[in-house]
Amino acid sequence: MRKIFLAGTAMLLAGIGATGAADVLPPVYVEPPVYEAPVQHVSSAGGWYLRGDVGYSWNKMRGANFFQGGLGTYRAFTTASLRSSYSIGGGVGYQATDKLRGDVTLDYFSKADFRGSTRGGGAAAGACVGACTSTDISGVTGISLLANAYVDLYKKGRFTFYAGGGLGGTHVQWDKLANTSCPDAGGACDPTQYHGGAAGWRFTYALMAGASIDVTCSLKADVGYRYRHIAGGGMFKSLTSQGYQGYHKAIKSHEVRGGLRYGFGGCAEQEVYIEPAPIMPVVYK
Repeated sequence: MRKIFLAGTAMLLAGIGATGAADVLPPVYVEPPVYEAPVQHVSSAGGWYLRGDVGYSWNKMRGANFFQGGLGTYRAFTTASLRSSYSIGGGVGYQATDKLRGDVTLDYFSKADFRGSTRGGGAAAGACVGACTSTDISGVTGISLLANAYVDLYKKGRFTFYAGGGLGGTHVQWDKLANTSCPDAGGACDPTQYHGGAAGWRFTYALMAGASIDVTCSLKADVGYRYRHIAGGGMFKSLTSQGYQGYHKAIKSHEVRGGLRYGFGGCAEQEVYIEPAPIMPVVYK
């Protein structure tokens, strides 16, 4: 019996010793987890694109002059105004970088009605023998060919805000001008005279600003403003010679435009960094 008791006591003491030894061993070091910054892949189109636009223009003419044949001098119209018009156009362009692109556009603007008046000392013959006021009615259309460059200033989500400028020319076509002189004192007016309209290319520059919206990675909707400046030139022809009797000064347009751009460069993926969530420290007990 004593031998059995001694053997049990020895085994119990051996177990307690092993437990105490485990308690004094140093803790095992565990490498903390490594978190990589998350990256999101976003598709964007580059390369060549086509565009189409429509717009509405508020037009203003700086003035117009007409040649007084008998006096051999030019005189300004007493009044001269140009009405608003619509525009439609298209173009082809290239997205060079994520911020820089350029295109060539061809735009047609519908007829802008012209209405002016002049005052004179009367005609040598006919109904208007005293002081007269002449009413002049015409209209102008045009096609603008411009080379444009744009810079994307700021991008937020699907929206991109840009500014740009363009240089080129506008082929201006004036309708024939109807000229009717009436005496200021009242009475019958002179018969209406018609002058042939002038046509020709005018130097043109433009300034643009607006925003585009990513409909898809290839299709963008565009809304913007364009200021267009068309240089002056011939307006209507003389009744007695082949030269021009009327000349218009610069035509300025403030235009609101909307359109679409479709890119053919495919949808290349770009990596966009996403701010990681805060990492909780690892606690060992």
